[in-house]
Amino acid sequence: MPAAVEERPKKVAKVAAPAAAAVKAASPGSGKKKKKNDENSAPRATAAAGEQAVEYIPSEELGAASHPKAKAAGLVAELDSKDWIRACEALNDARSLAIHHPALLNPILEKVVLAIVKTMKNPRSAVLKTSIMACTDIFNSFGNLLSVSDDAFDKLLLQLLLKASQDKRFVCEEAEKAMRAMAASMPPLPLLKKLKAYVHHANLRVRAKAAVAISHCAARMDIEAMKEFGMSALLQVAAELLNDRLPEAREAARSVVGSMHGAFAKEAAARGEQEGDAPAVAASWESLCSLSLPPISAQAVTKITSSQ
Repeated sequence: MPAAVEERPKKVAKVAAPAAAAVKAASPGSGKKKKKNDENSAPRATAAAGEQAVEYIPSEELGAASHPKAKAAGLVAELDSKDWIRACEALNDARSLAIHHPALLNPILEKVVLAIVKTMKNPRSAVLKTSIMACTDIFNSFGNLLSVSDDAFDKLLLQLLLKASQDKRFVCEEAEKAMRAMAASMPPLPLLKKLKAYVHHANLRVRAKAAVAISHCAARMDIEAMKEFGMSALLQVAAELLNDRLPEAREAARSVVGSMHGAFAKEAAARGEQEGDAPAVAASWESLCSLSLPPISAQAVTKITSSQ
């Protein structure tokens, strides 16, 4: 028993020895670094804290740049910066130029649009939201963005549809706002031709957001613009969206049908048909639907207009 008692201290001493060596290794003269954990030291700034510090400035509060020509000259390079804070500042510069100095932004508009598309793919929330806000200001200032190349606009449209379909609410709402500005400022017919391709998109939410934008276009079109697009083609788009799985897409399709029927009835009245002669207008409308759609789809479309 005495021998066993004496062995225990030796065993403890062996275990304690590495700890002592570790303390020695961590000393300043050892040349090895140890992670500091001082409760009195200030916490390091994190990326999340930086994003919270980014201010999202409303368009009406965005002032003019002090040196707009210099800002425009270096804008594309700044938008491509690896520093996300500089990228956010450049996006706000682009917004300011679009609002207060559109003539300076116009010569480089296509390059700016492509750079904004790139920032819209940035994983940082601050960069993403500011880039979408820049889209809204550019739409409001320039209106017809089809002045840029088809490639640039197609990339921008796709990103807006994808961002409007996200789960992040603040991103989705900002993208929807940008798409409303797009539908309100651009000529409806060429925009409708661009949006038509997304009716068959594999993503349900992208289809729904495209359907909403299509309904906004249809609401701004007169009968001549609808005929240029194709009354049958537009009816087919609406009929396909009426069978979509998402209620948002189906509601947008009903809005398209309502806009078409309203324009159709207005043209009938302009041709001299009495507005009170609803049966004649209804018969002409049903005939158009029957010629353009399969029987089941035609019945669904005419049911919408008969209940209005």
